[in-house]
Amino acid sequence: MQPKNLKRLLRALERQGLDVSYSNRTYSVRLLNSSDAPIAEVLLPEGFPVEAKALKQLANLASVRHPSGGCVCRACATPDFHPGDAGVAIGSIVETVGQVIPGAVGSDINCGMRLHVADLTIDEFMAKRDQFVEKMKGDYFFGTRDVTMTADAMRSLFQYGVPGWLDAMLVKPTGSVVKSDLQQLAQESDRIFLGGSMDGDWKLAPEELVPDAGLVRDGGLATIGGGNHFVEVQRVDKVENRTLAHAWGVREGQLAFMIHSGSRNVGKYIGGMWRDKAKATWQKGLKYPDSQIFPLSTYSHPELVASYLQAEATAANYAFVNRLLLAELLRLRLREVYKDVEAPLVYDLPHNITLPEGQGWVTRKGACPAHLGQPVIIPGSMGADSYLMVGKGNPAFCNSASHGAGRIYSRFDLNRRGASQSEAELGLTGVDCITLRQERRIEEAPAAYKPIQSVIDVQVEAEMVNIVARLSPVLTFKA
Repeated sequence: MQPKNLKRLLRALERQGLDVSYSNRTYSVRLLNSSDAPIAEVLLPEGFPVEAKALKQLANLASVRHPSGGCVCRACATPDFHPGDAGVAIGSIVETVGQVIPGAVGSDINCGMRLHVADLTIDEFMAKRDQFVEKMKGDYFFGTRDVTMTADAMRSLFQYGVPGWLDAMLVKPTGSVVKSDLQQLAQESDRIFLGGSMDGDWKLAPEELVPDAGLVRDGGLATIGGGNHFVEVQRVDKVENRTLAHAWGVREGQLAFMIHSGSRNVGKYIGGMWRDKAKATWQKGLKYPDSQIFPLSTYSHPELVASYLQAEATAANYAFVNRLLLAELLRLRLREVYKDVEAPLVYDLPHNITLPEGQGWVTRKGACPAHLGQPVIIPGSMGADSYLMVGKGNPAFCNSASHGAGRIYSRFDLNRRGASQSEAELGLTGVDCITLRQERRIEEAPAAYKPIQSVIDVQVEAEMVNIVARLSPVLTFKA
């Protein structure tokens, strides 16, 4: 079934410099007069808005080609597709050969999802909800958390990610982690994508975080961040795949704890630096690309490509540990309030990252890996269900899936609309949002997001993922 007024829509997109066609819920797009670029495909449920700005951003990304050699050989986008603030659409996926594109990842390197479950009923949780929330507000909002580390632990964190950090903590535990079950943390490492470890280099991290000696009190670690990042308490409402759910330790009626955060200021530091470096290395005398997206080529600057990938991995390692610590602070408070709670990890996976796949590298921006048999976590808004999925390894979408439902209104629009709309119109009726900033509650209202069920259904039909379990929100922490 074709969208209404399709011909009018396609003509309008053509006037904006786009060659667009539509078939079977998939829009195919590339820039006019850019026949050497791959056609990018966008999977969208029927009735979803088709945003020209996002299509133009994806077409621009697909056409990135370094004059010294290197190109995009495949481009696509997931159904949470919408415009990005830095010129790259959220939900974009590109496979590159001979080049990497720092701007395609951006500054929120290894933004990702982490999911734990606990054998607590909703009634048991709500009986002490207020006590638990007050303790978590202290850790997440008021700085009562203690994530002090030795200089050696910080260097190990950046260099090796979770395993390096754990090794250092086993030698000299510091901060709140002295109360943690370090053996449990070590055993859970195999439930983190890539084991929570990439090939980093601590010398590429911000200098103030890697002193020669002493203790480091990093204000960014174990913080949620702004925007769509969150920590949410959920309930496992429905298990669809009992075999996988059992293997992953998930059962109906459990509480779940979902964490969405990334590399914070470290990612901003590394992402911004390398966006500028890619531009600075552009060959003198050559016109800048119209998109202002600058790649690095293995043909002209192999050393810079290698250095960028290591810098990105350094920030990714930080993000893995950041999510671990956000979860561990929560788990420690659970044990303090509810006593004997194991709350094991189900999985932790990244978005916004470049990985060696396919013919060269696959870069995902607001999309997550969904390889065959791999757990996939797709959150809804704080007023909608979230989903634990399993990847099907669909090569047509570069073995990827969406990282959420995707925004339908910008944060600016929501703040403007929020002044005149009711709680019900914003979708906030019954939503338990814990935040110190009322504008954050409005900006992230459920009305800002596309319907998650349609996003899930279209990806299941496209054989990108299958449902394992459905989780409903109980309360959400927003910084």
